[in-house]
Amino acid sequence: MTNVRVVVADDQALVRSGFRMILTAGGIDVVAEAATGAEAFDAVRRTRPDVVLMDIRMPEMDGLEATRRILADNTDHTNAPCIIILTTFDLDQYVYAALAAGASGFLLKDVTPEHLVDAVRTVRAGDALLSPTITRRLVQRFAQPGTDAPAMHRDLRSLTARETEVLRMLAAGLSNAELAQRLFLSEATVKTHVARILAKLELRDRVQAVVVAYESGLVIPRSTPAEQ
Repeated sequence: MTNVRVVVADDQALVRSGFRMILTAGGIDVVAEAATGAEAFDAVRRTRPDVVLMDIRMPEMDGLEATRRILADNTDHTNAPCIIILTTFDLDQYVYAALAAGASGFLLKDVTPEHLVDAVRTVRAGDALLSPTITRRLVQRFAQPGTDAPAMHRDLRSLTARETEVLRMLAAGLSNAELAQRLFLSEATVKTHVARILAKLELRDRVQAVVVAYESGLVIPRSTPAEQ
């Protein structure tokens, strides 16, 4: 199996070194490090990684702007890496800004080494990644009218009954394997359904699909499990 290639972007050298050791021990290749958002953008262009671990607060260009530029530089998504936002600040504004910027995941820096390695492999496999506390906040935010959560209105009428069912389960936080088990389908078939949902709704990834499921009213937040 091909190793996952990662760029680590953080303005603290000690943090970068720690992440490199953890990921390397987990069998993941760290192909570059960056201390600023601008360096992260250049590193992604140079090394074409699968995943970027992106700090939010960095000099010159912050992680959110770097995320936007990296994804804008890969508009066809063919070479776009998955981006995991890492921060010590568990604040709502960062969660929604990261999702709007196109991040595939959001983790706090107190994550365990095992969880960090698993997170990288999770987004590389195409699954969305939100920590339980972040998921709970996302659900609570959509339960409140007139909030500043990122708007991504989509017409769900183009979806088949099965695709609608899959989207509802995605919003509950189920992985492809869990979806396959619940629906008595193969993982390959589930991946096909997810790909069609993203294509029909013109969404970048599963995180945006979750946002749309809440925003459209397909999923009612108070009846959705906060953690899966």
